[in-house]
Amino acid sequence: MSGIGARWRRAGLIAVALLLDACAGHTGLGGQGGDGDIHAFPDNYKSDILAAMHAYLNDPTGIRDAAVSPPALKDVPNEGNRYVVCLRFNGKQSNGAYAGDQQIAAVFLAGRFDDFVDAKTAREPCAGAAYAPFPELEQLKR
Repeated sequence: MSGIGARWRRAGLIAVALLLDACAGHTGLGGQGGDGDIHAFPDNYKSDILAAMHAYLNDPTGIRDAAVSPPALKDVPNEGNRYVVCLRFNGKQSNGAYAGDQQIAAVFLAGRFDDFVDAKTAREPCAGAAYAPFPELEQLKR
């Protein structure tokens, strides 16, 4: 009887250890997890940005002068090192008038879009960014 009880206790301890490991953000079963994949390269950054811009902009149509930088690992205030993609564009305000040139940064976490940061916060991570035309942004529809 004590052999069966010892096995159950051991099984219980292993289960508790696995649960605690999972809560700590690790995949103790050989998978990737923890901090290792936070800096994964955002392979689909353009399509992720296009999808997010629908929610970010009041009117995503008629964008002018859109430009994008390639992803670069940068220090983002209050975030740490993240892949950042810088954007410049002239979008419409809620009244339909153009707002003028805007600069924002798309921040990626674990290879996926996480958030946009505004021009003031994006100034440092986007300093010296090499921009290329981003015609896909100019072709957004509602």
